[in-house]
Amino acid sequence: MDRRTFSLGAVATLGVSGCGSSSARRFRSYNGPKVTSVVVNKGTRRMYLMHNEQILKEYDIDLGFAPAGDKRVKGDGKTPEGTYWINRRNPNSSYHLSLGISYPNALDRAEAKAMGKEPGGDIFIHGEPNRNRRQARDPDWTAGCIAVKNKEIEEIYAMVTDWTPIALRP
Repeated sequence: MDRRTFSLGAVATLGVSGCGSSSARRFRSYNGPKVTSVVVNKGTRRMYLMHNEQILKEYDIDLGFAPAGDKRVKGDGKTPEGTYWINRRNPNSSYHLSLGISYPNALDRAEAKAMGKEPGGDIFIHGEPNRNRRQARDPDWTAGCIAVKNKEIEEIYAMVTDWTPIALRP
C-alpha cells in the first residue's frame, strides 16, 4: 500500500468515526419485519408503518397549514390524499431527514391543469426544521408535508424503503 492510499483510508476512517458526529446518529439500521405500507390518517393526525395488516410503529404527525381536504394546487397548504409511493430520500434535508412522496401523479397534474394552475410538489415525510425550530411548535406548520420529530424520522428513514406504497387518508 502506498503512502497516498494509506492517507486517504485514514481520512475516510476518521470522517466516519468522528466524535459524536450528528450524521452518524441520524442513520440507524433496522432488521425487523419489512414495512409493506405507510398509512396516514390526516383526521386523527396519525401515521402507521405497516407489515401487511400489522402495525409496526405509529406516530403523531403535523400536516400542511390548511390540512382539511385534498391537495389540488401549489401553495394551498394541503397535504395530498390518495395512494402514492415513497420514491426518494434526502439525507441533506432542511428538515433533518426526509422521504419523498410521489405526488403529483398524472391525475393530480391533470386536475391542476384543468384549473389553470400548477399541482405543486416536493411533498415529504420529514423531521423538524434545521433552522427556525420554533416553526415546528405550531400544529400543522408545513406547506403540505407530513412532519414528525427528528428521532422519529431517523427511525422511519431506516425502516421504510423506496417504492413502499403510502396511503394518505382524509
